[in-house]
Amino acid sequence: MNIILLEKDDFIDVSRVSITGHRSEHISAVLRAEPGQTLKIGMINGNIGQGIFIAGDSQHIELEVGDFTIAPPAPLPITLIVAMQRPKTMKKIIQSATAMGVKRFIIIETWKVEKSYWSSPLLQPREFEEQFRLGLAQGGDTVVPTIIIKKRFKPFVEDELPGIVNGTLGLVAHPTATELCPYNVNGQVTLAIGPEGGFTAYEVDKMSAAGMLAVNIGPRPLRSEFAVTAILARLS
Repeated sequence: MNIILLEKDDFIDVSRVSITGHRSEHISAVLRAEPGQTLKIGMINGNIGQGIFIAGDSQHIELEVGDFTIAPPAPLPITLIVAMQRPKTMKKIIQSATAMGVKRFIIIETWKVEKSYWSSPLLQPREFEEQFRLGLAQGGDTVVPTIIIKKRFKPFVEDELPGIVNGTLGLVAHPTATELCPYNVNGQVTLAIGPEGGFTAYEVDKMSAAGMLAVNIGPRPLRSEFAVTAILARLS
C-alpha cells in the first residue's frame, strides 16, 4: 500500500481522520508507523497530501492531515477491454491494471468464457470498488476507474466497438497474430485481452472489422493476468 486512501466519512474534524479496517492493519503491521511519522495520503477522486500518525493500532488509527496539494498521477491513455475471467484472475487483472493507471475497463462475453463466471459476486459494484482501491493504493493513485459490462459479444463489437476504437489505436492481443505489438505508443489505445485460451478466429475477425489490429508479444503464450501487465507496460 503506497498511499492511504481517505474519504469524507473518515474525517473527525477538518484536520484529523480516523481509519479502520485493512488500512489501519497495513499502517500498523506493514508500515509499523510510530507517532510523528509522515504517511502519503490521498482523497478518493481527489488530490494527494501527507498525514502524520498520531496514535492507534491495527484496529483504529488517527492521522493529522493538512492540505491536499499534489495532483494524482496521469492516467494511462488505454481503454482495456477484457473477456470475463475466472474471478481470482479477474481480481488480479483489475488490481494490476488499475495500479498501472487504466481508468476505463470494459468486460465482455466471449465464446470461451465459462457461463458460471457471470454469477460471481465479483460483478457486484462493491466488489469492483474494493479491487479498484487495492490497485490505487498500490499505484499511489486516487482516481477510481469506471467499468462497463457487456454480456453480448456480437452487438457490442458491431454497434459499440467502432465508436470506442475511433480516434485510438485499436489492438487485439492474439498469440497467433503476425503483427508484433508496438512499443511506447504516443496516444490513445483501445486494447482487447481474451479469456484463457484466447479469442476465437471469428471474434478476432469481428474486432478487426471494428478497426482493431491483432498483435502478439512473442512466441510464448501468457496467462491473461500476465498478458495484461506485459502489454500495458509495453504500450506505455
